[in-house]
Amino acid sequence: MRYSYIKPRKKSLLTPEMKLLFAFFSMSLFMLVGTYGFLLYKDTMFIEDKNNIAMEKEKLEKNIKDMEAKIAYIEQQNNTSARIFTQNAVLKDSIKNLFDLVPQRITLSRAKLLENGLVLYGITPNKDIYNFMLNAPLRSIFQKTYSSFYPAEGGWLRFVSTNYMDEDEFAELTVDKKPETSNE
Repeated sequence: MRYSYIKPRKKSLLTPEMKLLFAFFSMSLFMLVGTYGFLLYKDTMFIEDKNNIAMEKEKLEKNIKDMEAKIAYIEQQNNTSARIFTQNAVLKDSIKNLFDLVPQRITLSRAKLLENGLVLYGITPNKDIYNFMLNAPLRSIFQKTYSSFYPAEGGWLRFVSTNYMDEDEFAELTVDKKPETSNE
């Protein structure tokens, strides 16, 4: 007995509607997996970039410290050279003033600069010219002045003049005074 007027069809699990539904699901799933893979790749790239930037930052900080050390060394050298230049200028002026101090009639053969004094060797026509023209200005500069005379050719006298400053006054001239601070 037959209950149907049509011939029965084979029924399949994959109907066209189901195929369409699976296609959309698989496309959505592929897009989600692709997006997840892309985000993982970008995250890895960001971490690598972050590490590279951190290493570059450390290198730059090390370079900055090296440059600062070099700058400090150069500034120290510059200060030292400026100090030496100033000392040389002062010494040059002092020597020039010393030779300006020596009168025409007295001839110096040698001059020694000591730490706190000066030794002059030379020739003078007589003791009076030496005492009035050279010894008097030297006494105004130095606290202790000693002179020795020896006969030379032609009636002239060789002299050795040793001049010293007191240690206290010399220390005041050479030491930089620092302002005193009170601990109140």
